Amino acid sequence: MTGSIAIVGIGPGDDMLITPQVTAALAEATDVFGYIPYVARIAARDGLTLHASDNREELDRAAQALEAAARGGRVVVVSSGDPGVFAMAAAVFEALEAGPAHWRDLYIQVMPGITAMLAASARAGAPLGHDFCAINLSDNLKPWATIERRLRLAAQADFAMAFYNPRSKARPEGFARTLDVLREECEPDRLVLFARAVTTPDETLQIVTLHDARPEMADMRTMVIVGSSQTRLITRTAGPILYTPRSAS
Repeated sequence: MTGSIAIVGIGPGDDMLITPQVTAALAEATDVFGYIPYVARIAARDGLTLHASDNREELDRAAQALEAAARGGRVVVVSSGDPGVFAMAAAVFEALEAGPAHWRDLYIQVMPGITAMLAASARAGAPLGHDFCAINLSDNLKPWATIERRLRLAAQADFAMAFYNPRSKARPEGFARTLDVLREECEPDRLVLFARAVTTPDETLQIVTLHDARPEMADMRTMVIVGSSQTRLITRTAGPILYTPRSAS
């Protein structure tokens, strides 16, 4: 079997943040599979077939990519950010485990990218400078009760928290419930970063207290980072810096 599959991250938006390793894989690819807006970022060229699909077709997309590689293709599966963070790497391996035995003989690589959590943190300063956790607030693949339990435990442990997929048109109430849980567990002056469309021309950063945070400040293009009790804000003329010290008291 001569085919291969690379599962790659194309970063949070700015093409300068795509790694050279991923750029090389895309240059050699015969097929690229991914969610429609991510595939749209890949330049068309002779010898390359682009396979764009809807966001809720991850397992079908993964199976199609594996089969294309099994037929001898040099396949790349694209995710935004990092493919191993709430993205396509896990989906490909779920399909691989459930699929035909010959898929397991494929040469498979996972190539890391810069995930939105890290891009947002860097834009603001270093709010993830000490212990932190990442939570996907979408309840498409897990029940709200699981999300709430994890939120409470993370808040009680005083982690900084990075939230993916905070608020969509289909579930606008989810982030409001998240803020309610945090207000029950955290002090009202806890600092919250809303980083929308980081590294793109549409980028906006907003830092507020938990007391002043509102559900409408977030959408699906927003990374929300809630600081720990130790997170601080440095005010300055050139713009504020949000950071969490390396030690904990």
